[in-house]
Amino acid sequence: MSDTSSTPAAGARHRDTLAVTAGRPAVVADAPLNAPITMASTYVAGGGTEYGRYGNPTWTAFEDALGALEGGRALSFASGQAAIACVLDLVGNGEKVVAPRHAYTGTIGQLGDLAARDRLETDLVDVTDVEAVRAACEEAAILWLESPSNPAMEVLDLPALIEVAHGAGARVVVDNTFATAMRQRPLELGADIVVLSATKLVAGHSDLLMGALVVPEDPEGEGPQLFDVLKGRRDLIGAVPGPFEAWLALRGLRTLPVRLDRAEQTATALAERLSGHPAVTEVRYPGWGSMLALVVADADRADLLVRDSSLVVHATSLGGVESSWERRRRWKMEAETIPEGLVRLSVGLEDVEDLWRDVSGALDRLP
Repeated sequence: MSDTSSTPAAGARHRDTLAVTAGRPAVVADAPLNAPITMASTYVAGGGTEYGRYGNPTWTAFEDALGALEGGRALSFASGQAAIACVLDLVGNGEKVVAPRHAYTGTIGQLGDLAARDRLETDLVDVTDVEAVRAACEEAAILWLESPSNPAMEVLDLPALIEVAHGAGARVVVDNTFATAMRQRPLELGADIVVLSATKLVAGHSDLLMGALVVPEDPEGEGPQLFDVLKGRRDLIGAVPGPFEAWLALRGLRTLPVRLDRAEQTATALAERLSGHPAVTEVRYPGWGSMLALVVADADRADLLVRDSSLVVHATSLGGVESSWERRRRWKMEAETIPEGLVRLSVGLEDVEDLWRDVSGALDRLP
């Protein structure tokens, strides 16, 4: 199911096209079609780069492509966690970050660590409740959002939440890892920063770690200045990706539209079938994307389920070409409001009937 919001304005290129064309070398005789891997730690003096911590042509190609997809200007990082840390460095000492009670455990872990050291204040709220967010955003520096949320699969009213946060003077950061720019563009809704784990759907092959930030390019707003601040912080702490990882991520991004479309078709079919299985008490699927969650009676049954499959891999992470699942409450940092029997399923590119036989067979064998 393609997102209708991806329909371009007159004269603009569709996101499917941008995924293929953006970040390419100039089209001249004998030029390579793909950006080459530039293996360099230092550069000849006199230009704008000087040293390998400040820039790399392979990063630039990936950043150009991702920025075109998200509708802004992108910065690549060594991991999603590094990108998150860079954003949280924007928060002044003692200032408040409002974040979802259900969110990526890496984000929750960083916020908890910073709060424990009195570096900042954290308020974890139910972000499906706009009025609760409004109350929490008083004197907040940042409102952090995910939609769909990880692993609860809650779809948020992003325009309303962004308006609430901006009314309180807070920046809005949206983790767009699950949806990617193919399903939503938070910058177009008014978000100030988009965070992505490029490790996941963007790269798509479970073979690299990378993260990214994207900010608006609007010269009338703070986007350009914010980009310089974030890049300066990245350069200072050295949270940069390797050129080979950036090259792989760009190669993966080229097929993101077709991979996501295929996985979404399968996820939609699985969600419908799972909702009728007697061992499943709840299915959480927003109707789009490659991620869903199913809930079984308890933790023991969920653990048995994920270990009994022969095709779906029992593993953390998500967004690869292979389907994977796990019981999320096995992680200590997962919110207590997530059901013990919730299993997060990342749907890959296998045949839907093969996947259903594997999943339904494991469900049938539960005690």
